[in-house]
Amino acid sequence: MPQFNFDHFPSQIFWLIICFAALYFLLARRVLPKIGAVLEARQRKIDDDLERATALELQAKESLVAYEAELDAAREQAQSAIRQAADEMAAEAEQHHQELAAKLAADVEAAEGRIAEARKDALAHIHQVANEAARATTARLIGVEVDEAQAGEAIAAASKERS
Repeated sequence: MPQFNFDHFPSQIFWLIICFAALYFLLARRVLPKIGAVLEARQRKIDDDLERATALELQAKESLVAYEAELDAAREQAQSAIRQAADEMAAEAEQHHQELAAKLAADVEAAEGRIAEARKDALAHIHQVANEAARATTARLIGVEVDEAQAGEAIAAASKERS
């Protein structure tokens, strides 16, 4: 093989150095700057994306805080509305309760008045019924007719003894 011939080594080394230098200068002057520019652009884009992500994260946190504040305000407003409605319903129920109590008291008073009137009428008629019953019983049992005044006196005397 000719490349292993020691006589050709100096010329091979010479061409190796020339090819290596040319390749090195070609890479150093043309290719590596383009690769470096692409890497720098990529790094700038990554940094910009990270900055934008940080800004969006901060904005999201601020939005979350605002959302939670609005949610708390809405909850407080809802609780206030519920309390107000409950208070209104309690006041209305109390008013209805008082109206019903007043109506029932009036009904009880009217019923007591009717009962007292009925009792008075019953007591007034009981003396008359007792008088008639006493006269009829006396007439049947002993065959004597008693007048109304005498029967009334006897009934009054029996009532006094009993009370």
